[in-house]
Amino acid sequence: MILVVDSGSSKSDWKLDLPDSSPISFSTKGLNPFFVNAKEIVRVIKEVPEILPYSNEITELYFFGAGCITPDRREIVSNALTPLFENAFISVEDDLLGSAYATCQNNKGFISTLGTGSDISFFNGEYMLPSRQGNGYVLGDEGSGTWYGKKLITQFLYGRMPKDLSDAFQETYRLTKEIVIKNVYERERPNAYLASFVPFMSQHIRHPYIDEIIREGFDEFVKTNIMSYPDFWEYECHFVGSIAYIFDLQLRDICNVNGVRVGKILKSPIDSLFDFVLEREKQIV
Repeated sequence: MILVVDSGSSKSDWKLDLPDSSPISFSTKGLNPFFVNAKEIVRVIKEVPEILPYSNEITELYFFGAGCITPDRREIVSNALTPLFENAFISVEDDLLGSAYATCQNNKGFISTLGTGSDISFFNGEYMLPSRQGNGYVLGDEGSGTWYGKKLITQFLYGRMPKDLSDAFQETYRLTKEIVIKNVYERERPNAYLASFVPFMSQHIRHPYIDEIIREGFDEFVKTNIMSYPDFWEYECHFVGSIAYIFDLQLRDICNVNGVRVGKILKSPIDSLFDFVLEREKQIV
């Protein structure tokens, strides 16, 4: 049995290949090793009833996760998975590579993730090239859910949000400065907390103020990340993540203005990634 995982900071998607029936899919919270340790990863997996009956039968586990960018972070995930799937070969890689497999397949192209966080790299058809981007929600994450959430909250707290939106925002979230400070600076997963305000943007997407913020975030992502590559116009740029998917019209507009060739836009890469991994394994056999 082969298990494939695509993990972001807010949510992880799992898909398991069953020999005599259709694959099963399920989701857990995000397992970014910058925000959860091995013990927490084990706890989350043990609470998933779909996977436990098959844990000893899984022979291959491919985990593509946000935050799995260095050997020590990949080791955190691997150490958590190994005792749970004792008979499995376990591979832990960055989520960007998983997104590249899902979109580029074996072709060259740029791959951008726009979800809770944001990142970009170039896939040469075999592996991801080193990237200067992906600096996290404090130093980067332009155009991500975290970036937009931070923008909304600061505009609200500073009293710069239009009154109709400000009233709706307060009615929806009942926020105070103290509540925001506690969630951002004292509790776990501040990036996911900030990104949790994105649904407000999708609910008010036709408001000119919200539309302007969406375009501002994408413009910053494109100019800071995509256009940092001198040959960005030569290849398609694929996008993966809920932010890219929900606000695809604004994203396409900004890319078009800046000469970026848009390829695929996927809300989640798990289905295409799963198919790619299975097909690759068949070819190896």
